[in-house]
Amino acid sequence: MRASQTIVRAVSTAIAAVFLLNSSVAGALVQDSPKSAASRPVGSVKAISGNSITLTTDAGPDVNVQVQDSARIVRIAPGEKDLTNAVSIPLSEIQAGDRIVVRGSQSTDGKSVLAVSVIAIKKTDVAQKKQQDLQDWQKRGSGGLVKSVDPAGGSVVISVSGGIGPSKDLTIHTSKATAIRRYSPDSVKYDDATLGSLDQIKSGDQLRVRGTKNPDGTEMAAEEIVSGAFRNVAGLITAIDTEKKTITVNDLSTKKPITIRIADDSQMHKLPQMAAMMMAARLKGIPLPGGMGGGGAQSNAGAGANGSGSQRATGGEQRPEGQGRGQSGGQGGQGGPGGRQGGPGGGGDMQQMLNRMPAMQFTDFVKGDAVMLVATEGSATSSSTAITLLGGVEPILTASPTGAGTASLLSPWNLGGGAGGDAAAVPQ
Repeated sequence: MRASQTIVRAVSTAIAAVFLLNSSVAGALVQDSPKSAASRPVGSVKAISGNSITLTTDAGPDVNVQVQDSARIVRIAPGEKDLTNAVSIPLSEIQAGDRIVVRGSQSTDGKSVLAVSVIAIKKTDVAQKKQQDLQDWQKRGSGGLVKSVDPAGGSVVISVSGGIGPSKDLTIHTSKATAIRRYSPDSVKYDDATLGSLDQIKSGDQLRVRGTKNPDGTEMAAEEIVSGAFRNVAGLITAIDTEKKTITVNDLSTKKPITIRIADDSQMHKLPQMAAMMMAARLKGIPLPGGMGGGGAQSNAGAGANGSGSQRATGGEQRPEGQGRGQSGGQGGQGGPGGRQGGPGGGGDMQQMLNRMPAMQFTDFVKGDAVMLVATEGSATSSSTAITLLGGVEPILTASPTGAGTASLLSPWNLGGGAGGDAAAVPQ
């Protein structure tokens, strides 16, 4: 239940906001009127009273919209590119939570608009579209680390993790119809992403793509791409600030401390011991015994999560994994790599495996814990924020004392944000 709630929560921001309105409705308005963007605020209805609408714009500030009696008010379905199928509606049908775009005369202070037209997408239609898009991303999505980019040829090659098994290359082909977006350096919300181009994508970036694969799964014709540069960090927690809700990790790759903010929507999970051991074996290049990549690992992974103890990466300290871990113990059977719908041997992927791992809380982590995480790049005005924080990784860091190779393990989890298989959703 927790995983499914996370899926819905994540995809609500990831797919709806930009796709449903900023491209669809804005595209419709381009055909409706050549007015400047300044006179076409876009956002969500915060409140409505009589002919007055309080609009929370995507740009940030609220705008007071006064709808004239003669104004044209129409409703369109999510995904519509023009007003061909628009249906006229009375102002009374617009409710809080609906997405609208307004055309009219803006006041000099930019705080109000006298509307001559309003185009709306009902919140109920948005919710239905979210679910449809979620299912499509699960069926036809993929993601991984960028290996190479050919802007002139319109293609990108990414390395897609196979879970415990080896990674595979996927060649992505774009066209003029492909929607390409780029995450901002201080946010992983899809509605904060901006329209981009292939030449912005660099080797090492994280990328999610939705489209149609060829029969052998080595190529994909992309309909939508979202990419970004994120930080992969692996190491020991050296400090925890409960007031600021931050952790400081001594990054193995740089040998320097990095402070990461934990947000309310940061995903935090505990890796079952058996799964961690298999990943450690993968990093060492050790072949896995039969059954360890498939369903046979389920019961063992559960036992690992509840095991009597594991050697910690600090070198010598042992502690029962069940102590002081809140919800992290007792659920390992469902979190293991061989669980139902998942397991590298059963057609699943790392994101599905992550969804079934025991959840952790910020208070479950203590100084000295070994963690791996994916975080935003951060900017001059904002610190890095954890997207995914994973505990129980002692065997992995013991196998890779310098952190080499851990990025390939984390890559499927960054933009997936709990959205199941290969979804493009991100944490809200």
